[in-house]
Amino acid sequence: MSTAPLLTVGWTDHVTGRRGHLVVDRLVRGVASGGLRMRAGCTAEEVAGLARGMTMKEALHYDPTSRYVPLGGAKGGIDCDPRSPEAYGVLVRYLRAMRPYIERFWTTGEDLGLTQDLIDRAAAEAGLVSSIQAVYPLLDDEAEARQRLADAFAVEVDGIGLDALVGGCGVAEAVLVALDRAGRPYGETRVALQGLGTMGGAAARFLDRAGLRVVAVADVKGTIVNPEGLDVEALLAARDGHGTVDRSALRPGDREEAGGAWLSAEAEVLVPAAVSYAVDAAAQGRIRARWIVEAANMPVLPEAEELLAARGVVVLPDVVVNSATNAWWWWTLFGDIGADADEAFAHTRRAMRSLVGRMMDRAEAEGVTPRAAAHALVEERLPEIAERYGWY
Repeated sequence: MSTAPLLTVGWTDHVTGRRGHLVVDRLVRGVASGGLRMRAGCTAEEVAGLARGMTMKEALHYDPTSRYVPLGGAKGGIDCDPRSPEAYGVLVRYLRAMRPYIERFWTTGEDLGLTQDLIDRAAAEAGLVSSIQAVYPLLDDEAEARQRLADAFAVEVDGIGLDALVGGCGVAEAVLVALDRAGRPYGETRVALQGLGTMGGAAARFLDRAGLRVVAVADVKGTIVNPEGLDVEALLAARDGHGTVDRSALRPGDREEAGGAWLSAEAEVLVPAAVSYAVDAAAQGRIRARWIVEAANMPVLPEAEELLAARGVVVLPDVVVNSATNAWWWWTLFGDIGADADEAFAHTRRAMRSLVGRMMDRAEAEGVTPRAAAHALVEERLPEIAERYGWY
């Protein structure tokens, strides 16, 4: 797969001077898919890496028998703290500037720092029909498809929207596949998470309900720890819009530690579900876990992963682990599944169990890391997609 993206766009906000980026890595049938993130320090290089990751996620979910046809990969990023009073105005102006791309070939949605509700509101203010309108010409029945997706976004399960849950369901399934292959009982497995936002919170819920013990959760205020297990549902209910937990919800057995304490938690599974580049060569030395499951995008740096692999720590890569959110949008829009939580979770679990299994089989057979195996699967899929739909 070429490492040079198809299109790179830089933007400077004329009001605040904030910088924004759009990278289109690849088009399929003239369209690319990838979310929009907002965080202080977001760079063009970061967005390019995320766009390439989206190309891989789309290719990995290619199924010639499905209605959902994978799109290309893209990503947007804005260098701004989403908590800043300026953030919403910056978002609206970014979307207005990117309107020609969003109307024609970039479908986008929530990512780190931004919720779909916020993007939808800002997109309407920027004069857009929808943040995913570029895909509408590919649909058999646009009105029916849009209604199906709207209905799916209206579904809630125990107080959390279905759109916020499917990604975490996929993350949890990746963890469970790894445990099953190792013969490790769920009830004897401890989990530490960095991030309790959309992805981390949903993953925590599914892992907790599967019988694993969540012993540490980190947010911007620090790490909440309880070796006996945290009350996941209470923590989820006490979150603000950015995934920060109100400490008044903590129980007597819970304690607060430093923000980086999740790394060295006594746990078999680590789930980085917040920022990119969270685990560098120095930080990896603190990790005691057997598995790192990348719910965030690009949380483990390559040099850290090499050192982790040398001491037997398995990293399940982001391009597989957190790919279910994106896939769910398209399974629903194209009509492979309906606006139903049980159907969405069952389809997600089947797809993720199959994909993670293929990746792990290949890694073991070829003696490579799961990431290398996932990349090899992508390299096989992309020419097949190009043969069927063309290169752009």
